[in-house]
Amino acid sequence: MDLLNVFDYEALARERMDISSWVYYACGADDEVTLRANRNAFERIKLRPRVLVDVSQVEMITTVLGTPLAMPILIAPTALQELAHPEGECEMARGAALAGTLLVVSTSASRSLEEVAAAAGGPLWFQLYITTRPTAQRLVARAEAAGYQGLVLTVDTPRWGNKERAARHPLTRGIHKANFENESEADLPDPSCTWEIIPWLRSLTRLPLILKGILTPEDAQRACDYGVDAIIVSNHGGRQLDGVPATIEVLPEIVEAVAGRCEVYLDGGIRRGTDILKALALGARAVLVGRPPLWGLAVNGAQGVADVLDILRDELEQAMALAGCPRLADIDRSLIRLTHVS
Repeated sequence: MDLLNVFDYEALARERMDISSWVYYACGADDEVTLRANRNAFERIKLRPRVLVDVSQVEMITTVLGTPLAMPILIAPTALQELAHPEGECEMARGAALAGTLLVVSTSASRSLEEVAAAAGGPLWFQLYITTRPTAQRLVARAEAAGYQGLVLTVDTPRWGNKERAARHPLTRGIHKANFENESEADLPDPSCTWEIIPWLRSLTRLPLILKGILTPEDAQRACDYGVDAIIVSNHGGRQLDGVPATIEVLPEIVEAVAGRCEVYLDGGIRRGTDILKALALGARAVLVGRPPLWGLAVNGAQGVADVLDILRDELEQAMALAGCPRLADIDRSLIRLTHVS
């Protein structure tokens, strides 16, 4: 089978994974309205290409919080990656390094953050859930000691979303969350967390702080007021509150609200290079992809991860050339037909 795009990897990964593991990755919350919206919203946005531009060379090297990357595409944090490959997050980290990009490692990883750091050949950020403050403090100290370069606090999880499809296909494999000494530590997020968690985290570490799960300009402005270094416009892949907008729909108003005070990234529904181009045009500095690297991991380990990322990179390069944008700096709002952006 010729694997020409990420959808081909999706189909093959589904064949190779058991049904409960597949559904764990694929499902969204409740009726999966937001899960579908993330994808459909990109299809509604139309591009305005410019012609007769010299695109003999297309450049997409960038930085995120000063870290150089080969492309504006990062790997989003996803849990329990041993469901896709025996080496789990360690193999994902190897794939990220092959592609020249950054991996965000989940608190809910099936390999410890130290194991992933030892396997990685490229930069890592650590994604943090606050379960209890003592547990969070230990995790932050471990991440900093292991060489992680950023701390990604997920802020849209006062409780876990209601994933009915996963409930009908409960996991049958006994994979545990390796960053915790016992399962009770890994149980539920702390629903009492407020904005005051940010200065508390600042008191623990000098790592850059990124907030993941921002969907409104009000929260984006407040994040800036608290001095965060970056935000990720995210609806958790449609896995938390069902019925919220697609991330690409709210990106423009969030970028406007931030007004350059911190870097802005986006995840949710990205499957093509043209999706990335649209996100960059609407103000994202970079995007994160979650499920597609998992499909690559299930199909061919680290090389599959790198191949999926290379497909997206090549598609972005093609889209930039056809749109008349030889450099990332050439991509701006004028590339989008504004009537198609909510």
